[in-house]
Amino acid sequence: MPRPLRSALLSLALLLPITVSAENTAPATAPTTLPVPAPVAEKKIHDDAAALKGFREARGVFLIDFTDAGKTAFYLKVIRGTHQNFLRQGVKPELVLVFIGPTVKFLTTRPEEEIAHTQADALKAIAEEVRLLKELGVRMEVCAVATEVFKVDNASLHPGLELTGDGFVSLIGWQTQGYKLVPLF
Repeated sequence: MPRPLRSALLSLALLLPITVSAENTAPATAPTTLPVPAPVAEKKIHDDAAALKGFREARGVFLIDFTDAGKTAFYLKVIRGTHQNFLRQGVKPELVLVFIGPTVKFLTTRPEEEIAHTQADALKAIAEEVRLLKELGVRMEVCAVATEVFKVDNASLHPGLELTGDGFVSLIGWQTQGYKLVPLF
């Protein structure tokens, strides 16, 4: 079971009343219903004040190298949340995503037939996240070496994606400019 689904089910289970049968699992004097804590009125929003102390701007370059469209979609959403968390805490994010390897197969409007058939929902989610990230001003680069190796037509890349000659050269360039590397694979 995927980790996000498992976490959601566990969270849901914690909110439901738990009934214990007295037949085989507990002595006859055991209560039949365990107490469930009352729901919290407000969800506490955590911050990153210690890590962001004195900063008004943050620069990050994400190396994205996945073999699964669902995982790609999930992390693009997480990165969008990271961008929003920086803004919420008064820090201007300057984020760059560099896609390398087989991930490029999920960034096209014309994916391979098998991928289009088996991962259609994830591909739609990726296209939507690319659109939303572009609206936020996140730069997204696709490695031309990878598109050549995986036979992805560069003209079919989703709008908002920029082609870069070599993803590794790009990563080194962004890091030389002070962007901190966040590898995702």
